[in-house]
Amino acid sequence: MLDFHSHILPEIDDGAQSVEESIAMLKMLKEQGVTTVALTSHYLAMDESPEMFLERRAQSFEILKNAIDNKQLDLPDLMLGAEVYYYPGICKMEELSTLTLEGTNLLLLEMPMARWSEYTIRELEELYGNTGIRIVIAHIERCIDYQKKETLERLFNSGVATQVNASFFISKRTRRKALKMFKLGHIGFIGTDCHNLKYRPPKMNEALQIIHDCKQIPNEVLDDFIKNQKDNLYP
Repeated sequence: MLDFHSHILPEIDDGAQSVEESIAMLKMLKEQGVTTVALTSHYLAMDESPEMFLERRAQSFEILKNAIDNKQLDLPDLMLGAEVYYYPGICKMEELSTLTLEGTNLLLLEMPMARWSEYTIRELEELYGNTGIRIVIAHIERCIDYQKKETLERLFNSGVATQVNASFFISKRTRRKALKMFKLGHIGFIGTDCHNLKYRPPKMNEALQIIHDCKQIPNEVLDDFIKNQKDNLYP
């Protein structure tokens, strides 16, 4: 199982603040059956260039990897990526492809919690059509209530994928909507979006158990979800 969205790299954003905390979260994910973790630290173009971010990310990853190797820990496989915050004109960023999840054309993009303009929607469509970068909208559950139904269908049809947080299934307030989206095939990836051990720990197992226990979701739907994840990661 893949955790597509996490803030586990130490001391790079508002996620893990130490190597020890990073390793503790990875151990939790391992126990929860997660085999691969995407390390998607926040990237804001207004704060730094892609080169600066990639250098900081590489340093943080090296520290984490050395600690894992030195202790000979059996932890999930790690993939470097980023959670890129959208800004108007992002499709013109020449280095955007360097922020995709390593080995893929998938870019985790955090969108504003507001009604998206026609300009914004066209940018998302053009990114895939013109650059080959496939957008995965981060925790789309935060944004869907602001959008028209036609907007979401248009994006889905254009190849834009979606990621939701495990908490979307865990919260009783949103669980019904999450399960409906999953059954309809509108969820491409699930991520814990874990930041720390205390307030935002990884809870992938709880979300998966809720999906497994839902009688309205046939086993083949979950099987297709897992297969589609692999196909997107390793086309």
